[in-house]
Amino acid sequence: MRTSVLTASVEDGAKRTVEGVLVKVLLHRRTERGMSLEPFASRCVRRGEVHELVTTDHHETAPGARIDRVGFLGFAELGCAGVVDRGDAFWIGGTRIGTVLGFDACHLPNHYNILIRTDRLLTGGELGLRPEMPVRFAPAAAQAGMS
Repeated sequence: MRTSVLTASVEDGAKRTVEGVLVKVLLHRRTERGMSLEPFASRCVRRGEVHELVTTDHHETAPGARIDRVGFLGFAELGCAGVVDRGDAFWIGGTRIGTVLGFDACHLPNHYNILIRTDRLLTGGELGLRPEMPVRFAPAAAQAGMS
């Protein structure tokens, strides 16, 4: 695992990039999933936690917004503790997948669904994902420098 980079956040100052690896790839999508957007713009995460990565083409960020159209990427184990914020860029390997829209907590305390805003629903199969691929949540201010 590479060393996390500290970068400036627009709202709260510098923070580290949260990194991890895929542990399971998912292949399906749903159009009536009924997830509910948590009212929190950020969530603290711990090293070793496993969270589900879900794409959506929804734009709404109001607390409780219903998220129906989703594509499932997989589950990732986090390699470091940190803070994941709405607006963070989400990367798998060297590819920017989208931006964090928010969080759904229907499976807590097991895991969060981390909702990734994309132009169209994407699945792990469509992207050719494999276990052990690196993932990262980069601070919004660092997006321009990541490619």
